[in-house]
Amino acid sequence: MAEKNCTLADSDAIATVFGSYDSNLKQIEQQFQVVIVNRGTGIKITGEQANIEKAEQAIQALLRTVQRGDTLTDQTVRYVVNMVKENAAEQLKEIAADAVSFTITGKPVRPRTVGQKHYLDAIRNNTIVLGIGPAGTGKTYLAVAMAVKALKAHDIERIILTRPAVEAGEKLGFLPGDLQDKVDPYLRPLYDALFEMLGAEAVERNLEKNIIEIAPLAYMRGRTLDHAFIILDEAQNTTSEQIKMFLTRLGEGSKMVITGDITQIDLPDPKRSGLIEAMKVLSTVDDIHIHYFSEKDVVRHRLVQDIITAYASYEHKINHNHERKKNRNG
Repeated sequence: MAEKNCTLADSDAIATVFGSYDSNLKQIEQQFQVVIVNRGTGIKITGEQANIEKAEQAIQALLRTVQRGDTLTDQTVRYVVNMVKENAAEQLKEIAADAVSFTITGKPVRPRTVGQKHYLDAIRNNTIVLGIGPAGTGKTYLAVAMAVKALKAHDIERIILTRPAVEAGEKLGFLPGDLQDKVDPYLRPLYDALFEMLGAEAVERNLEKNIIEIAPLAYMRGRTLDHAFIILDEAQNTTSEQIKMFLTRLGEGSKMVITGDITQIDLPDPKRSGLIEAMKVLSTVDDIHIHYFSEKDVVRHRLVQDIITAYASYEHKINHNHERKKNRNG
């Protein structure tokens, strides 16, 4: 057994890093099989030497997270611990240096996982990016943040946000209101992200000026979209014809981000998802990047990550049993 005394530089952030009733320290103790004694402005770590080093790396990474103004959630602690376990602690430093934008309350918008950091880099370096991954990975939110940043920097002249209005259990014709009222529920997540970045008044003002446009995918047909940042959300629910139509709207000086989760397809025939086809067709096209998120990139409640992992395991087991049964029956 070995022990190490560590002094933590930022006394103001220490309480946040330790967590309520030292809950974060207890999680680190459990994961690295060490004993951590809180000494106010420092800690003593006891355990195997390699585990002591990893526990210290995790604590220092959490301290940097707090110092840059980010909220320390249970999911953040779990992510940092897992990255350290995988000997990827150095990659965590990449995240700290990348502030995309700020919300109207002044909170920095930055990647919270290495996967999100690589997604942002892909958007910066390519004209078209496909962001593929499970719910809660920040695909749409970060794309909107990049669009707002580009608009403020005058790199583009307008933001266009769209998604397919797939009828999820209800017929549009039976919903109250005019056409805009009927499609707004499908577009609400896009409004929410913009409101957080720009504020409701600024969004409404830009909508009136047509600087921001939020519309169903069908409204894109026949147009050429120049000098715009264009986001297609929920693309797993497009048909082959729809996504091809969308991709060919790209005009001069524009950038496209297409997001989707291929495990949540609402089409009558999931095998006809335009997103799945596009991933195959465009995989070797220059200036188009396909970025894959994993359950590690989920930044919602910790249970969301566990739910995604559980379903993936369940579906793998079902598919494996189905294949075995098919092979047995010849």
